[in-house]
Amino acid sequence: MALSGRFVALVALGVLPIIATGLPIVLALWLLLVAVLVALDLIVAGSPRAARLSRDLPGRVRLGETVASTLYVTNAGRRRVRGVVRDGWSPSAGALPRRAAVDVPSGERRAITTMLTPFRRGERRAAHVTIRSFGPLGLAARQATISIPGAITVLPPFNSRKHLPSRLARLRELDGATSVMVRGQGTEFDSLRDYVRGDDVRSIDWRATARRAASSGPGLVVRTWRPERDRRVVIIIDSGRTSAARIDNEPRIDTAFESALLLGALASSAGDRVDMVIFDRRVRARVQGATGAELLSRMVSSMAPVEPELIEMDWTAVPALVRSITSHHALVVLATTINAPGAAHGLLSVLPQLTRKNMVVVASVTDPTVLDATLQRGNREDVYRAAAAERAMLDQSRVAAAIRQLGAEVVTGAPQDLPPALADKYIALKAAGLL
Repeated sequence: MALSGRFVALVALGVLPIIATGLPIVLALWLLLVAVLVALDLIVAGSPRAARLSRDLPGRVRLGETVASTLYVTNAGRRRVRGVVRDGWSPSAGALPRRAAVDVPSGERRAITTMLTPFRRGERRAAHVTIRSFGPLGLAARQATISIPGAITVLPPFNSRKHLPSRLARLRELDGATSVMVRGQGTEFDSLRDYVRGDDVRSIDWRATARRAASSGPGLVVRTWRPERDRRVVIIIDSGRTSAARIDNEPRIDTAFESALLLGALASSAGDRVDMVIFDRRVRARVQGATGAELLSRMVSSMAPVEPELIEMDWTAVPALVRSITSHHALVVLATTINAPGAAHGLLSVLPQLTRKNMVVVASVTDPTVLDATLQRGNREDVYRAAAAERAMLDQSRVAAAIRQLGAEVVTGAPQDLPPALADKYIALKAAGLL
């Protein structure tokens, strides 16, 4: 049972007869009258437990997007149900409105639409629905909580896809699919063509030139090249405790997801094979053997439920994990944190095993507020903060230098800058023939 504001107002009105008569018994009679009215209101009110509920939910939604959830309320009882319905979504689902008024005659059905704007990844759930059914006087309501589970999967937003067209255009330039003013040197033979001014003389095919001279006359012939295809790209995402830190109100692991999605889309379009593993001390998610649209679909689906674990990353298992994916030369991307030398000790210890056979790139998100802190030195507190920020940046530079000495590349950037920076590094390695 639930009491309404009308009940409180009716009880308060009992003060007037007491003031007018001065008899205490009037208060008891007034309260008895109110109790009788409440009882009659509850008896006449429709039963909320007679309601039959069903849901119409979208299966998936990207983080930050808004979708509609429809709850159908069917009155299977004999009395009209007038009241309020509250759909019990978790707060992170961003459900609005939280409550909805309903008026369902016996034997009829009403639809209640709730707009969901989730602000966290993963599975957002609604466990139950609470119905309050008021009587005709509106003094009290019969209340029931009915279990009707519902869930919606919130996928990573993939905001970095806006950088994909420009990077694909650069890949097409490397591959010779578009006409460009500069001629890049690829790594895989494509075809022969006539020499034109500006071509690298090292590309001249003297045997083909001699054959042409013997058959159709003089003229130089050059080889054209294109970036190699069907290379292996292995993305390892650290889901340990350091990935739980929030940078610009975004967890580090979400920035790693954005970087992996952009790199995966780019490498798949370039004809390379992309595999992804989310790992801390166990494999949290794995995507292998997918290409094209299926690759991105499987990547976002596997990323959606993963949350950082407050445990240390087991770097000693990573070399064996990479070997289980491919035994060939591959680009291995490690999305992790390199802010502190102590935390990076495990990473540095296994890099020689990885760089011996693979091209390794370490991608780490940086905090732009640390750089901003080094510029503020107006008072004593700012000076101490700037000194701490300088020390943090120095530690990161030392770790990055150690990684480069071990034969790996380092890509760092703020949350909005890291995904395109990693894509640019992939294109640069492709152009240099290092993949």
